[in-house]
Amino acid sequence: MEQTDLFEIRRMVHNALEEDIRSGDITTDSIIPYSATASAELIAKEEGIICGLEVAAMVFMTLDNKTEWHPVVNEGDFVSKGARIALVNGQFRALLSGERTALNFLQRMSGIATKTTQFCNELQGYKTKLLDTRKTAPGLRHIDKYAVKTGGGTNHRYGLYDMVLIKDNHITLAGGITPAIEAVKERHGSLYRIEVECASIQQVTEALKAEADVIMLDNMPLPMMKQAVELIGNRAKTEASGNITLERLRPIAETGVDYISSGALTHTVKALDISMLIK
Repeated sequence: MEQTDLFEIRRMVHNALEEDIRSGDITTDSIIPYSATASAELIAKEEGIICGLEVAAMVFMTLDNKTEWHPVVNEGDFVSKGARIALVNGQFRALLSGERTALNFLQRMSGIATKTTQFCNELQGYKTKLLDTRKTAPGLRHIDKYAVKTGGGTNHRYGLYDMVLIKDNHITLAGGITPAIEAVKERHGSLYRIEVECASIQQVTEALKAEADVIMLDNMPLPMMKQAVELIGNRAKTEASGNITLERLRPIAETGVDYISSGALTHTVKALDISMLIK
């Protein structure tokens, strides 16, 4: 993970533990002596791609800095059902109090990485790259997007601050694609790449004339999408978006688009089933 990611993730871990434990784990603290130690193993209960090992370790180490974390697999590895993922040794209280938070992170991130890998496998043999979106869990964007990268996908913009994306409401309020792009260039010059959401060939033509860097082909039927890609040529990058399912990936890639973006990678993800067993 990059240093900026680690800073954000430490903050997420702190917030998650504060949310769950607050003044103390009243069950564990009542039953387990402070000095007791234990070992546990994390087990995959279904096959998938593992992601979030550092985050899970950070949870336990935040509660007990003497925790020993021993991953059995590497980040991004495929595991089968029943595979051991990691071993952890430390204060018994820390293991029990941190279990759910650690698993919540690890299961969600592994689920996103697994789904991303499934999508990327469908695109093998095509030039098209898979992008994520801003449809992430509020407050968890860094780990959601990190999980997409781990699964083989490519990150789109992180937020509203690092790339211009002119959507339908912007176009309506600006009075068209051209005045919308002109307004951005007047304010920021060429500082940011400009992407424009287009739903018709007419809009694509206008976006090209206004020199958009990326043209999003939003919810277009495949014949129209192919026509748009041929019209655009090498004058801008193309991105297909809207109702992206596993079954539609290859037909969309066959149109020649540069990117396919899918919110489903993060907003409707199924967590990978992982359990922690005290040995």
